Amino acid sequence: MVILCRLVNLHRFCGFCRTGQKLSTYRRALFYVPANQERKLRKIPQLVADSIVLDCEDGVAEVSKTEARNNVIAFLQSDMPSSVNCELAWRVNSLQSGLLEEDLKAVAEAKVELETILLPKVNSINDLKQFSILFRNYFQYVKKSIMLLIYVESAQSLLNMAKIVNAAFNLSTFCPLYLDGVVFGSDDYCADIGIQRSEDTVELIYARQRFISICKAFKLQAVDMVYNDYKNLNGLAAHCHEAKGLGFTGKQVIHPDQIKIVQDSFMPTVEELERAKEIVEEFEKQKTSGIGAFTFHTSMIDMPLVLQAMRTWNHLTFQNGILHNKLVYNVDAMQFLYLLSFHRLRIKSKQEKDCVLSIFKNVIVLGL
Repeated sequence: MVILCRLVNLHRFCGFCRTGQKLSTYRRALFYVPANQERKLRKIPQLVADSIVLDCEDGVAEVSKTEARNNVIAFLQSDMPSSVNCELAWRVNSLQSGLLEEDLKAVAEAKVELETILLPKVNSINDLKQFSILFRNYFQYVKKSIMLLIYVESAQSLLNMAKIVNAAFNLSTFCPLYLDGVVFGSDDYCADIGIQRSEDTVELIYARQRFISICKAFKLQAVDMVYNDYKNLNGLAAHCHEAKGLGFTGKQVIHPDQIKIVQDSFMPTVEELERAKEIVEEFEKQKTSGIGAFTFHTSMIDMPLVLQAMRTWNHLTFQNGILHNKLVYNVDAMQFLYLLSFHRLRIKSKQEKDCVLSIFKNVIVLGL
């Protein structure tokens, strides 16, 4: 069948959330910009990252907290957000810092529009409850949903994580906060349990696997730790490869040079996408015959592997530019199911365009 899809001014990929009703932003790179540094804030429109975080927490010294808060307000009230082609998030200070209420009060009084809030150091359901009370007190004027990401940064938080996540989902029943992902804060976690983080991070394998398992159980994005050696790009690439293999969906980033490596690492390769497409197509052929498993090249493929292929294909995204064109797709019913998982497309390079053409045969792209 032929489906005509009109995609206008769409700037980033979104996927279906846990409920299947709301779209969640795709975050491969979560890039922190210290909000007290105006020079770095002015460079934000030039950055190409899935999510840019205006940071008032760990990236800001104690003496600069007020300045950072005021800069966030000034930035969000300026014309700059309109020229930013990605998610703009705000990392507030933790409840334990004693600065969270000041953050929320100042921004609420300025009546600025927020897209996403990052809440660090959530150790218990009570921390979440106190945050929600403050949010409701100050943000009564907010009508549309605000995305929420929470941080696991201590042994207590990791122990309570499933309960915290479940409680965070329930926030949307009485305030416009929608849980969209969880971030692993490894440095604070290491400090909390009294260990040093090594290059191979073997000491964190249990914490990371537990973290990922809970995120996956709740169908949430799992954002991995910062790679602190920002000049070692080969080391970063290796860490990204490991993180993707463990099941993380993205990584925290502290330097612009890290962004492209991280975002490329958390995308399927052309070869992976081609293999996934072939498996799904073969599955469609075989299922009418009642065969539960089939041979693909030299491998035996059953339903779990088919689902993995579907998930790989579902990650297809186009990283750069803004698309104002009309697309005409000639696809079969199975392909269309996956086409529906695309909310926003971004195409910049010929390689990415060729990738589209290699996966969706008979695709006509008008105006490119």
